[in-house]
Amino acid sequence: MNTGAAASFQLGKQQGHSAGFHAGWRDGACEWAKTALLTPLPEVVPLRVLYIPQGSLGFDAIDSGIVLALQKCVSEVHVGVQEGLLQQVTAIQPDIVLVLNGLYTFPPDHLEHIAAIRAMGIKTVIWFVDDPYMTAQTIQIAPHYEVVLTHERGTVELYRQHGCLQVHHLPLAVNDTVFGSFRAEKQYQYDICFIGVAFWNRVELIDSIAEQLSRRKVFIAGGHWDRLKNHHLLKPSIHMDSVLPEMAAHYYNGSKIVINMHRSDIPGPDNPNMLQMPGLSVNPRTYDVSACATLQLTDIREDLATQYRPGHEIETYGSAQELVAKLDYYLSHEEERLRIAMRGMYRTLRHHTMTSRIATLVNLLR
Repeated sequence: MNTGAAASFQLGKQQGHSAGFHAGWRDGACEWAKTALLTPLPEVVPLRVLYIPQGSLGFDAIDSGIVLALQKCVSEVHVGVQEGLLQQVTAIQPDIVLVLNGLYTFPPDHLEHIAAIRAMGIKTVIWFVDDPYMTAQTIQIAPHYEVVLTHERGTVELYRQHGCLQVHHLPLAVNDTVFGSFRAEKQYQYDICFIGVAFWNRVELIDSIAEQLSRRKVFIAGGHWDRLKNHHLLKPSIHMDSVLPEMAAHYYNGSKIVINMHRSDIPGPDNPNMLQMPGLSVNPRTYDVSACATLQLTDIREDLATQYRPGHEIETYGSAQELVAKLDYYLSHEEERLRIAMRGMYRTLRHHTMTSRIATLVNLLR
C-alpha cells in the first residue's frame, strides 16, 4: 500500500470509528432515557369524551396523539365528524365534546350544533392550536363554547375580553408514537434540516445564509421554497413536497441539527394575524424535534425557557449571524451537540408528551 493510500485508509478508519462510537453512544443514551422514564399510566377518569379532530393535512400526528392520550386518561373515547354530529351526540351521550381548532369544522356561520349540544347539558370544549394567527376568526366562535383552551399564552386575555368565562393556556405536546429516537437510515442523514412552509420570515432568514448552507449537506422541505432569491444555491437541497410526520421523524433522527423557525406574528401576505396578537408560546415542532434526540436550534419565543433550558436542553439563535456561528460550532463539537440533544429528549419525554398534556386537560375539566 503506497503512502497516500495508507493515509486515506487511516483517515477513513478514524472517521468510521468516530461515527460508530457516537452512533452507539446516542443509541445507548436514548435507551437509558426511555427506560428511566417508564412511569405508571395516568389515572383513568370516568368520563365519556367525543373528540372532533381537525382532520386536515399537517394535523395528523396531533389528532392521533390526542386520541391515543385520551384513551389512556378517560374511560371512554369516541371520534366524531361534523356531518351527523347531533345524531352521534344523542347516541353516545358524552360528558364532554372536545373540538380541535374548530374553524374548519364549525366556522362562525355553522355553530348551531354547538349550541344544541350545550342545551343538552354536555360540556363543550375547544382547543385552539393555531393561535395567534387566526384570532380575528377564533374570537367569533370561542364564546359559543363553555371552555376555551389555547396553546398560545398571549391570547388568553383576548378570549376573556370577548366573553369567554373559562379560558386556559394549554400548550401542545409531542405525539411520542410518531416522534421518537431511533437510528435513521443513510438516506435520511444530513448535517442540517428544516421542514416547514416557506413563510416570508423563513425565506428571508434562509436567503441570508444560503451561501453558508450550500457548503453543507442540507435538507429543506415544504411548500413555496421557490420564493428564495438564492434558490439556485440550495436547489439540490430543497424538496417542494410536504413531508408526512412519520417521514419527518426519520429526517429529524438522521440530521445532526434541526433548525426551528417560528412563523412571524407580524401581519403580512401569508399571516392573517389582523389583531396583531403576540406569539409568545412555542410551536409543536419544538417538542417533535426534541423528542427525536437531535440538537434543535430555534429562534426565541418568550415561553421557551418555561419549556426547556436554553443552552442545556435546546439551543437558540437571535440573528442569522448567530445561527451560522452555532451551526458551525455544533457541527464540529459532536459530543457537546449530542449531550444537549439527549437532555432535550429527556425533558420532552418527562414533561411534554401528549399523554401528560391530556392528563392536565382532563384534570381541568373533571
